[in-house]
Amino acid sequence: MQYSIRYIVGFSAAVCVVCALFVSSTAEWLGPRQARNALVDRQKNVLRVAGLMKPGESLTPDEIEARFNDSIRPVIIDLSTGQQNTTIDPSTFDQEAASRDPGTSRPAPPNPSRVLRIPDQALIYDVVGKNDEVDAVILPIKGYGLWSTLYGYLALEPDMNTILGITYYDQKETAGLGGEVQNPRWLAKWPGRKVFDDRGRIRIAVKKGVAGPPDKDPYFVDGLSGATITSRGVTNMLHFWLGKEGFGPFIANQKKDDASRAS
Repeated sequence: MQYSIRYIVGFSAAVCVVCALFVSSTAEWLGPRQARNALVDRQKNVLRVAGLMKPGESLTPDEIEARFNDSIRPVIIDLSTGQQNTTIDPSTFDQEAASRDPGTSRPAPPNPSRVLRIPDQALIYDVVGKNDEVDAVILPIKGYGLWSTLYGYLALEPDMNTILGITYYDQKETAGLGGEVQNPRWLAKWPGRKVFDDRGRIRIAVKKGVAGPPDKDPYFVDGLSGATITSRGVTNMLHFWLGKEGFGPFIANQKKDDASRAS
């Protein structure tokens, strides 16, 4: 049986319309669920780096959200001044989108982490304890390793110098080598390390080889075996984001506030 060109074109158009309607309706149906999953995943990683969710602990999305809301306070800060920005809603702020938009970011100076643009604002998290006191501050970090950009969080104690924890939630480094940045055994070596020395210089680094315990070797963490470039990438991103182009102004403000309260 032969079909006319008009029939073939009409049939093809009908199929395209049906498929388009199916795809669009599926995307609309899945959109809220995907957004919720992304939010829960972010909350889970924040809880982990804060020590509020243990490795291997299994929680439902509702339990994760409840624990997050009970102990974590999202805060928007202006990176250039280090001051809190209350005009932006943390629940709707997308830092990655802001860093890609020329209207809400600026070009980064040349840096080994290959950070191209710096957002005007950043989303950080206060870990809130009793009497609404801040027990820790969680900062987003990112930078290039060997094959990919690594995304993670760094948690600092209130002195803005002692590391409470670090975690990576997105990376495409070589499994078993650079991919070990997500290994709980390596992440467990970070708590207690120091970021700055007595002169205020950023000293924290991943060294080649084995570091001593935090009390004897406070500025260094074990290197990742067979992953020198990824190890160097971790050091580079920490130095960038803890420096003047990143959270340096915020850290300086926090230290001043802490000194004022102590005096």
